[in-house]
Amino acid sequence: MLLQSCRERERGTPPRPLPASPAFFLPRGAAMPTEPTGPETALLVGGPADGLRVRVAGRPGVIQVTYPCEVEDPGSGVRAAALCIYRRETGDSGELRYGFDPASP
Repeated sequence: MLLQSCRERERGTPPRPLPASPAFFLPRGAAMPTEPTGPETALLVGGPADGLRVRVAGRPGVIQVTYPCEVEDPGSGVRAAALCIYRRETGDSGELRYGFDPASP
C-alpha cells in the first residue's frame, strides 16, 4: 500500500510506501498507554457468563461470548450460536472487568 498526500499528488511526487508498523497517533500532550500487553485474567460481570474468568492479552475493548444453540435438523450441517457482548469497564478497582452489554445483538 502506498501513501501520498494531496499536496504531493498536486506536485507530481511519486507515492511512498507505508511504514512497516502501523502509525499510532496520540493527542498532543497525551502520554503513551501503560496497559499491560501480556495475558491477564478478566472477570465477566452480568449476563449469561456472569462470574466467568477469561484470559485476555492487550486489554481488548470488547469480548464476544457465544453459546451453541440447538437446531431442529442437525443433519443440515447448519450451526447456530447465541452472541453476547461484554465491554471493558473503566475504573480504579484494580481488577480487569468486562460488563454485559444487553443492547448489543
